[in-house]
Amino acid sequence: MSRYFITAISTDSGKTLVSAIFTEAFKADYWKPVQSGLEERDTDAVKALISNEKTVSHPEAYALKTPMSPHGAAEIDGVEISLDKIVLPETQNEHFVIEGAGGMMVPLNDKDFVIDLVDQFPCEVILVSNLYLGSINHTILSINEIKRRGLNLKGIIFNGDSNPSSEKFIMDYVDCPCLLHIPQLPEVNQEVVLEYAEKLKASLKALG
Repeated sequence: MSRYFITAISTDSGKTLVSAIFTEAFKADYWKPVQSGLEERDTDAVKALISNEKTVSHPEAYALKTPMSPHGAAEIDGVEISLDKIVLPETQNEHFVIEGAGGMMVPLNDKDFVIDLVDQFPCEVILVSNLYLGSINHTILSINEIKRRGLNLKGIIFNGDSNPSSEKFIMDYVDCPCLLHIPQLPEVNQEVVLEYAEKLKASLKALG
């Protein structure tokens, strides 16, 4: 089974869009283990953006009401997030896309972070970086933490307006490929996701 864990340098970096692209590219199953904020569920967003009929979207292990850091939302809901209760759903699909919550070092409880989920079910990590003032620092720190943990960083995806200088510095530093660059899109729909799913497959094929 190929498993991809989609994480990011910050909240709102574009994880859900990238998750939809990976899900569509591989006709993979999709799962967001921890959802904070039920009015705009990422599972619903991914369902709306994909067009294949093979994907199964699995229910969250924790669905928290408040749109904030999972540890804070869980406290408001009167629950405690436990890694032991986050179990990979059963599937017959050979591909699985798992979307983290917020940035990779967002806390789930008093001791565990979103990136700790990768130890629950080993995955290839996809890091989403959007380019803004300070994003080089956030991206390098994220990469260093991934390396420190000995995780398998499959590649980086840049999302949003391009900054060639920042991108070059980051790619000169990290020992992994850039899989995609998604520009600031005027609209995101199934056609756009399908287009970038094909670009992703071509990129991965070129890497061998």
